[in-house]
Amino acid sequence: MKLARRLDGIEPFYVMEVAKAADEIARSPLCDPARGGRPMIYLNIGEPEWGAAPLVEQAARNCIANAQTRYTHAAGLPALREAISRWYVQHFGLAIAPDRIVVTAGASAALQLMCLALFERGDRVLMPDPSYPCNRHFVAAADAEPVLLPCGPEQRFQPTAAQLTQAWDAGTAGVLLASPSNPTGTSIAAEELRAIAQAVRERKGVTIVDEIYLGLSYDERYGGSALALGEDIISVNSFSKYFGMTGWRLGWLVLPPGLVAPVEKLAQNLFICPSTLAQHAALACFEPESLAEYERRRAALKERRNYIVQALRELGLPVPVMPDGAFYAWIDVSKFSDNSWDYAFELMQRAQIALTPGRDFGHAEPGRWLRLSFSGSMSDMREAVSRWKQCL
Repeated sequence: MKLARRLDGIEPFYVMEVAKAADEIARSPLCDPARGGRPMIYLNIGEPEWGAAPLVEQAARNCIANAQTRYTHAAGLPALREAISRWYVQHFGLAIAPDRIVVTAGASAALQLMCLALFERGDRVLMPDPSYPCNRHFVAAADAEPVLLPCGPEQRFQPTAAQLTQAWDAGTAGVLLASPSNPTGTSIAAEELRAIAQAVRERKGVTIVDEIYLGLSYDERYGGSALALGEDIISVNSFSKYFGMTGWRLGWLVLPPGLVAPVEKLAQNLFICPSTLAQHAALACFEPESLAEYERRRAALKERRNYIVQALRELGLPVPVMPDGAFYAWIDVSKFSDNSWDYAFELMQRAQIALTPGRDFGHAEPGRWLRLSFSGSMSDMREAVSRWKQCL
């Protein structure tokens, strides 16, 4: 069967390939306690240790009991759009009108809608290297060209306005950023983000900012939303990370007013509507009890970040930039290996630790980096550090 040529520009999702290998090793004698093995420690997947908050789970049960499972509006439940709007006021001091919010089937659907609505063949979209791999593949799936700009530790692994301006040409349609970023956990400083938005605005491009980790910010200097920069900024967000609803597949967009109707039209045709069950459940995310729980979790993640970054540095495994958000440490392993892909598999075999090699996240020195997710338990991280120390 002949495949569409757009697939040629989409690479495998190597995070999942490594996860499959880790699961296979986990079923082997290396991880069988009866044979002297040790369980695999998974520090590779970006998924919080905690699931949905208790009130959210109860809301889902109530939704089923009350047969609230019919289609919703393509842009989402009005009550949920209003709750998200209130959250922006409470957490960021931003007045975002509910009718600018479009609820989606996860942040992935939000990014797909944006790329299909705004980009086409011949367009170039600038984004940082390293960055979340699916973001560039969403661009490629819309037949546009993702252009990766190498961003090293000296610039917090984030692009600068000067760098984007230099890379901009007649075919550039916009920028796709992430703050905080996966895989580095670093954010774009407020003044730099303002300069980027202004540079893109002057060139009549679009600025899309992936803010799915914004709720998991640990530094006040980087905790603000790009939406403060004007109504032309497009923000992608999610219930997966801060709200712990990964498998529920629910996200949202904040759009310029004129973009809402075109995106809604696409959503009607591509998805009908987001999950009704997930939407009704998500209303409970904004209850005071749930919000207090999320803040407790954020504090726990900050504690884990502080521990793991210091422990890694003591092992001679530098994390050049302290992650100010999300739950990732971007580790320089060049002292021990020039191929982080092979090194990740070596760690799975020798120490039963699963990490994610840099291959997924870009083309600038991928063999130098490993991504560690500190979203798991503190006990797992302490054990992983002990095992890694033995290997070194």
